[in-house]
Amino acid sequence: MKRRSFIQQTATAASLITLGGLSVSSLSSINSTKITILHTNDVHSHIDPIGPNDPRNANKGGIARRAKLIEAFRKENPNTLLLDAGDIFQGTPYFNYYGGELEFKLMSMLKYDAATIGNHDFDNGIGGLYAQLPHANFDFISANYDFSNTVMNTHVKPYKIFEKGGIKIGVFGVGIKLKGLVEKRLYKETVYLDPIEIAQDMSSVLKHEEHCDLVICLSHLGYHYKNAAEKASDLNLAKATKDIDLIIGGHTHTFLPKPTIAQNINGDNVLVNQVGCYGLYLGKIDFYLDSDKTKSANGTTIIV
Repeated sequence: MKRRSFIQQTATAASLITLGGLSVSSLSSINSTKITILHTNDVHSHIDPIGPNDPRNANKGGIARRAKLIEAFRKENPNTLLLDAGDIFQGTPYFNYYGGELEFKLMSMLKYDAATIGNHDFDNGIGGLYAQLPHANFDFISANYDFSNTVMNTHVKPYKIFEKGGIKIGVFGVGIKLKGLVEKRLYKETVYLDPIEIAQDMSSVLKHEEHCDLVICLSHLGYHYKNAAEKASDLNLAKATKDIDLIIGGHTHTFLPKPTIAQNINGDNVLVNQVGCYGLYLGKIDFYLDSDKTKSANGTTIIV
């Protein structure tokens, strides 16, 4: 991708916001630390670019192109995390033939830092997911799936803390209710816990006990559902919790040209983002933290 066209595509999708009442002018402070969060969701085993004759997404996507973008952003800012919001599996013959091995190997080559688990990641059963773990050199994070009585026990963490540029970043994961969506024989004894209650607990632990400067939720709940005010979704989670700075979503394949700015239970800003599906887009959120750890953010969606 030529640099000029790349800049034009990203510039139109940028959204400058403030968090916790911080002035936008703080972005220019020489004392601020920039943290870059890159993210994907619902890639669904799409390794190759979409073909040139596709009526909607011709010549978009492809893991090689994504790798080039990620490499460029890491060179620009070493304080970068790469995250995925689930549904890594299912959607092309690559999954049918290799069972997820190729997806995990390639994500490891791209140096993903963490991913949460989507409903389609159970499509070869929980045993099939477990069998591919040796190919994943990154952590799986899910706080509301209790895997205690399954082969996945001890292989999934509720959260993980990263440190970049002296900034502590806490990341936790939540997933959608599996009953009625996934056959019981596939997820077996996995126990689903209420994601909003778990999110409240996790964000409190990360913010107040682990003293994280940024708290990120990797969600495979879905962005929003019409006429379902009580159904767990990213927007409902944002409204019902506090201490979360960013919700990275999946499941509904929602394309957001820029992050949604939601308000939490205290009226503070929360970023909510989701970048469609099939690896056609890469999400990029830049956080700027001053010496007193006040923060602001700039969100961009990039065409791959």
